[in-house]
Amino acid sequence: MKITLVAVGKIKEKYIRDAVAEYSKRLSRYCRLEILETADEKTPEDAGRAEEKSIREKEGKRILKLIREDAYVITLEIEGRMPDSIELADKIEKLGIRGVSHIIFIIGGSIGLSEEVRARSDYALSFSKLTFPHQLMRVILLEQIYRSFRIIQGEPYHK
Repeated sequence: MKITLVAVGKIKEKYIRDAVAEYSKRLSRYCRLEILETADEKTPEDAGRAEEKSIREKEGKRILKLIREDAYVITLEIEGRMPDSIELADKIEKLGIRGVSHIIFIIGGSIGLSEEVRARSDYALSFSKLTFPHQLMRVILLEQIYRSFRIIQGEPYHK
């Protein structure tokens, strides 16, 4: 199975880059992982709704260019479903059984995803009602994907 992580913005902090690299290495036993970054737009502190919508649309167009037509798309959205780790593993396993060979996870920018990206999503996933820095969310997502594959394989994982 191929897993692609599409994320808006670059990771600036070394400790986050190191954590992403660690989980990328661990995941290489279970899947082909690809991480794609797309540029983020600067959001002024006093941005109004119209300006924020425009920013999401610009970022969204860049995201959509990275999505393959045959991929199953999972967007990270605060209003998405909140499965536990076993349920997420079950979701990934069932997709594989159905013949899905490519899953794309999308992490938007600091003000979220455009309506066009959300419309393309096959499944909206949420980790919490809390807001996390989108750079840190990459590590959290990769850890959960890794945990999912360990569960699927019947290997021990920390509960």
